[in-house]
Amino acid sequence: MSPSPDWSAEYPFAPHVLDLGGLKYHYVDEGSGPTVLFVHGNPTWSFAWRNLLRDLSRDHRVIAVDHIGCGLSDKPQKYDYVLENHVSNLTRLIDELDLRDVTLVGHDWGGCIGMGAAGRRADRFRQFILMNTAAFRSKRIPLRIAVCRIPFLGALAVRGFNAFAGSALWMAVEHQDKFSPAARAGFIAPYDNWANRIATHEFVLDIPLGPGHRSYDTLVTIEEGLAQFQNHPLLLLWGEKDWCFTMEFLKEWQARFPNARTVTYADAGHYVFEDAIERMIPEVRSFLGSR
Repeated sequence: MSPSPDWSAEYPFAPHVLDLGGLKYHYVDEGSGPTVLFVHGNPTWSFAWRNLLRDLSRDHRVIAVDHIGCGLSDKPQKYDYVLENHVSNLTRLIDELDLRDVTLVGHDWGGCIGMGAAGRRADRFRQFILMNTAAFRSKRIPLRIAVCRIPFLGALAVRGFNAFAGSALWMAVEHQDKFSPAARAGFIAPYDNWANRIATHEFVLDIPLGPGHRSYDTLVTIEEGLAQFQNHPLLLLWGEKDWCFTMEFLKEWQARFPNARTVTYADAGHYVFEDAIERMIPEVRSFLGSR
């Protein structure tokens, strides 16, 4: 897949690839200085971080991954798209690049995957920035996501009609007037056919709502590992109008990390990095500068 002229200017980053047993694991690696590691969720990819990457790369080393099945990474049709593998892949990258003193930035599934990797390499992480995410058990699932888990119907909607990534362009962004056509094109560019939407659907199926689910035990381990970071600096950035990771999830983070700094945006949705980017960058820089 080649970037189209519509959105390539929004994403001016050189490609890097880690070989994972024959699978290409794409990531951005720009700038120099303290390391900031960005981990995306579903149905986004490293494109979601483009504005933060451009700004912070002036004086930081910024790395942003694309999970297998997402963005510019390979999209195998026969692969176990489970939480364990996403965490293992990210951990492998951390080891291969010998990343240390890392600031993790995670959104949606990226918070869970990122905290999972941090739990396995705790000595390599300094602090955390999390936004509209979870890394602990919950039975909350919006109806519009639950229907995407229905056999056959869910696959038809998500993979056939792009009902997840495509709908997110409207459902996850409050300030549609600031959401440019180029940005819209970039978010969904990698998910342009049935085969390329496989991970988008598998992420939905991989939400572990109870014991017996294929990723439940992995999630429990990640949740139990959070306590070791209670004394690490944590910045919580939250879009209050998110219908998926609601304010209840934010309260859970605050209960687990009472010393965390919290900034909420009353007019921002799930894609808080689109709705509130102008206000978010100074907050992130202030947090990074407090080292």
